[in-house]
Order: sequence, then structure tokens, then C-alpha cells
Amino acid sequence: MTTESSGDLATGEPAGASVPLVQLLTPDGERVEHPDYEFDGTDEDIRGFYRDLVLTRRVDAEGVALQRQGELGIWASLLGQEAAQVGSGRAMRPQDYAFPTYREHGVAMCRGVDPVRLLGLFRGADQGSWDAEKHNFHLYTIVIGAQTLHATGYAMGIQRDGAVGDDDGAAVIAYFGDGATSQGDVNEAFIWASVMNAPVVFFCQNNQWAISVPLERQTRIPIYQRAAGFGFPGVRVDGNDVLASYAVTKAALDNARTGNGPTLIEAYTYRMGAHTTTDDPTRYRVAAELDEWKAKDPVSRVRTYLERNDGAADEAFFAAVEVEADELATRIRRETQEMPSPEPTSFFDHVYVEDTPRLTRDREAYAAYLESFDADAAAVGGH
Repeated sequence: MTTESSGDLATGEPAGASVPLVQLLTPDGERVEHPDYEFDGTDEDIRGFYRDLVLTRRVDAEGVALQRQGELGIWASLLGQEAAQVGSGRAMRPQDYAFPTYREHGVAMCRGVDPVRLLGLFRGADQGSWDAEKHNFHLYTIVIGAQTLHATGYAMGIQRDGAVGDDDGAAVIAYFGDGATSQGDVNEAFIWASVMNAPVVFFCQNNQWAISVPLERQTRIPIYQRAAGFGFPGVRVDGNDVLASYAVTKAALDNARTGNGPTLIEAYTYRMGAHTTTDDPTRYRVAAELDEWKAKDPVSRVRTYLERNDGAADEAFFAAVEVEADELATRIRRETQEMPSPEPTSFFDHVYVEDTPRLTRDREAYAAYLESFDADAAAVGGH
């Protein structure tokens, strides 16, 4: 299905302009067809998507709540972007590799990462403690857009290792937001990926806002159209449609792994919450815009489909998912609060594979600095 996006939703085009948008599940929960993409899964697969969406949203809600209660230093919410993440995450094969930003919590869960590991980073207990090699899911990248170059370099590496060229090959996917497309790193990654025909998919979650800067201040054309200038295809997908996000990403990854080079996917979605818990979106966007996107909620449209189709799901299924979400939330809260505080000098441990003389000196100097506080306290106590 091709739908229209209007300029008043900050597409970067004049109001009323028609923008192609791949959609397979409407906001009303109706399945529709598209000439180029299809979802050939079963209702069981869709039930699995629904479970993923609900659990992802619950993890995000716990992250926000824990930060508000002082248990996390900050949290980057994905509220509203669950379908883009779950759909694309489930489209990956085990041998594919993902390079995230710092809010791909849904993708992480699809790759088997324990969400508690994600919260450890935002609590300051570690710098990302999941095994990137085990899950083929890189550590979070805070520097905006830097991961696109990492992903392109990794894709060029597996290309030279001969892991590309047939249906059993590997591909890479890089996640970033609309604001990151203004960074030089992203555009340099596009150039390298194009001229090297690298097996990488660039997945832009266009959530309309680069913190407080609207999309219309970032670009004058839809983001997916930028791909043409670099010499590879681009496609815009309804990022609130988990079926379309899955189908489009699967096709792009298949295209990459068989040696046909990169694709830019623009998942057109909306950031329902704040950029992070330090942000107040009411200062720069209107409530009417938020209400309009609530009607396109990615979770409710899947539930509506399952409820309307006899035999797709029953109340026992929905209740079981809610129980699982409650249990996950309880475990996340307990294990987050039980995380031990790291030794202050531990942040020197993983700077390099092996210590250098400079790093050793810095560690020893910092340890001596910390010990001086204990000495001062003892001296005061002695008096």
C-alpha cells in the first residue's frame, strides 16, 4: 500500500505532497498489499511480534520510571518506535550484525540481549556489559552517527572475508535517527558503502525530531531520497507498521548479503516521549501532533488485527503476554537496584586490549587521588 504524508507533519516537503510509504498493516489493524513487499508469515508470527512489542514497551517504561526514581542517571526512550525496531530486528539472520545508537532497546531484545544489561549502562554500573560478539549486536554508540562508519567498515571486512555473495552470506545494519543524517559521519558512510558496494543496510528511524529541532530544519526532501545521490536505493516504510518494517528490512538485508550493495531505509515514525529523560518536549511541540500519532500506535494496531481475526489470538494469549511483561518489569527493577557499584578505577580496564605505560600511570595517579580522601578523613577523625 502507498499512503500519503503531509507537510504539516514535517516531511520536508510542501503540504499535500504525496510521499511513497510502504505499509502492510494500517493503523486500523487491516492487512493491505504492496506491489514490491509482502509479509508471508503466519498469525503465529504476528503473535510473536505482538509479544516483542509489548515487552519492549514495558522495558522502556521501566527505564523511564527507574530514572525518575533516581536509579538511572538518564534513559533514552523509544516510545512509539517499537515496530520499526522489532520488525527490523526480527528480519535479521543470526549471522547478521547490528550497530545501534543508544535507544535500540527493541533490537537488542530481538538479538537476545538481556534488557538488564542495557540498564547497567544508563545506571553507570558499566559501559555496556553484553557480549557483542555473541549477540552480533554492537555496544551502544553515544556519538551521533559514528556507528554508521563502524558498520560500513565492518561490512567491508566481511565482504573481503568472502562472507558475501550468496543467500547464506552475512549483512550489516546500522541504526540512526533523522538528526544524525546531518552529521558528516553518516554521509561519509554512505559514500564508502556505495563505492565499495558494501553489504550494509542504513536504517534511519525518522521520529520527526532531532531533540528539539524538527525535520524540516534537517532536510528539504524525504530522507530516503538522499540515497539516490549516493548511488544506491532508498525506501520509506511506515515505521509504526511492524509487518512492513520486517518485510522491507528483510528484502534489504537479502539484497546486501547477495552482493547487491547498500540500501537506505527511512522508517517514518514518531517519538512519542522525550528525547531522553533530561528533555521536555512540551516546550517545542504541540499536543495535537502527539494526539495524531497516538492514533497510529504500533502496538495497538497489531492487537486490533489479532482481535478482529477469528483464531488469531484469544484473551488468554493477551493475558499471558501481560503477565510476562509484569514479571519482566519486576526482574528488571530488582536486578537494576542490586547492581553493584563499579570500582572507580575500573574504567581504565577496557581502554586498550593491553595496558600502556601511560594508562598504568594514569590509573595509579587516580587511585592515589581517591586514597587521599580516606587519609584526610582519618586525619580529621584523629583530631
